[in-house]
Amino acid sequence: MKKTINALKFPIVFLLIISSFIACDKDFSVLESDVLGKGNANFGTNQISLPISAYNKKLSALQINNLGFSLLGFFDDPEFGQTTASIVAQVIPTAFNPDFGDNPVIDSVILSVPYVSKVTGSDNGNTTYSIKDSLYGDSEAKIKLTIYHNNYFLRNFNPNSTNRPQNYFSKADNGTTDNFALTENNTINFDDHVGDIVKDITFIPSGDAIKTTVGEGEDAVTTRSVPALRIHLNESFWKSAIIDHEGQPELSNSSNFYDYFRGLYFKAEPENLVDPKGNMVLMNFASSDASVIIYYSKGADDARTQSTYTLNFRGNRLNTFINNYDINFTDGDPDLGDETLYLKGTEGSMTIIDLFGNDPDALDDFINDFRKTDDTGEFIKDNTTGNFILKKLINEAQLVVYEDESLTTDIEDYHKYDRVYAYDIKNNRPTVDYTFDPTENTTEPFNSKVIHLSQRNPDQKKYKIRLTEHLNNILLRDSTNTKIGLVLSTNVNNTASAQILNSSNDDVTGIPAAAILAPRGTILHGSNENVDPADRRMKLNVFFTEPENN
Repeated sequence: MKKTINALKFPIVFLLIISSFIACDKDFSVLESDVLGKGNANFGTNQISLPISAYNKKLSALQINNLGFSLLGFFDDPEFGQTTASIVAQVIPTAFNPDFGDNPVIDSVILSVPYVSKVTGSDNGNTTYSIKDSLYGDSEAKIKLTIYHNNYFLRNFNPNSTNRPQNYFSKADNGTTDNFALTENNTINFDDHVGDIVKDITFIPSGDAIKTTVGEGEDAVTTRSVPALRIHLNESFWKSAIIDHEGQPELSNSSNFYDYFRGLYFKAEPENLVDPKGNMVLMNFASSDASVIIYYSKGADDARTQSTYTLNFRGNRLNTFINNYDINFTDGDPDLGDETLYLKGTEGSMTIIDLFGNDPDALDDFINDFRKTDDTGEFIKDNTTGNFILKKLINEAQLVVYEDESLTTDIEDYHKYDRVYAYDIKNNRPTVDYTFDPTENTTEPFNSKVIHLSQRNPDQKKYKIRLTEHLNNILLRDSTNTKIGLVLSTNVNNTASAQILNSSNDDVTGIPAAAILAPRGTILHGSNENVDPADRRMKLNVFFTEPENN
């Protein structure tokens, strides 16, 4: 019995903690009763709203290489307009100096790149999958895909900086019709560097498992793998590009191969350019199943054997975007804040929140109001921790964010799974409240970090971002970190940061990589005093406890 009780301690305590936070999802109020009321307690509770300033930040020249996943396809966002996403990826053999044997003949060449999917269950013992969470747009519309041999050399290292990787950045200005990338010194148009067409198809992404059958009749063996883009490629191209180079320097090591075979360019377009429709899907090129496999036979005619030669996508990989937005994004007003805020990935817009607004005395007033002082007016520190001692204790700080009513209303579920992600723009990392949140869910990102980054309230169309520990850092440890970035994220578990080109003198030098891969956007009410209705203005509410003997 004792062991059973001990085993239950952690789950029970954890559930109590979670329940307390869930209860806190509603606004705090002061409770009165015969047992515990103002007359029976030695503390009082109250709340204040800090004078924040929230304003737009136009995003451009975002890092687009090695983002984890990659977007492919065409997406027409009803709030913002059209984006087309293409991919340039290096490939590399899994073995060098191959011996293809006598009289090698290619039987087939199979490209396979998994979609981002999740397991949904089982059907007669077979695993079933879904790509619903990673497919955007019209799920029944086809994507036109042309796969080219890429002739532009993607550097792995930056020649302007010792031992630093070469990053590539977006160039997706409205009116652009080709797929571009930027470096510190160059503008690259990948449409000017295309080689042979390796494949030209139209397709609809499917969440069905891939079935592969080897053998015939009773000897046939069928295996199942995750949903993927799986297509046959041009055999003569790969014979000329790979098989015919047996024994040559090009296949002897990775450096020679990268210089010789510069990768594949996956150019996506809507099937109909006059009346464009389509969808966009997240691809997992980093998967071990992402590959180009050359199946070939070799040997004498009466004794031929089967073999394979495999290339994977371990090299550099980047996502290009062509945007045709209906909104002209601009930088907002940091002093007065903006009435309307835009969160949009694929080189769109984000929000900067100055937690103490345009009042130069607001931060000092906040600190003076919460910290204890001695008889000389100096702040008092705890000798053990080195932290400042507080006379008011923050119970919770909530950034309350409302959607704009101008959002499309005829597709209610469109924004159902949106997650607004707050990050520390000074250090390009999650906020301290993110790290304190125990509700991480590695398999369902929508249900992860729900204490700090609440899920969307569908009835009130609002979000709550908890910044309790962030404000405590300012009060207790003299943090000067007073600005937070807001973006829309497809996966709040992905906290990797992507750089912004030539941004060293800007407030924002990086952005969460997951936000770049968020094709869907949203519109929010800002902090400007002209927000109408006023009760939907963005605000930072601080609930605190104050001992009455202070």
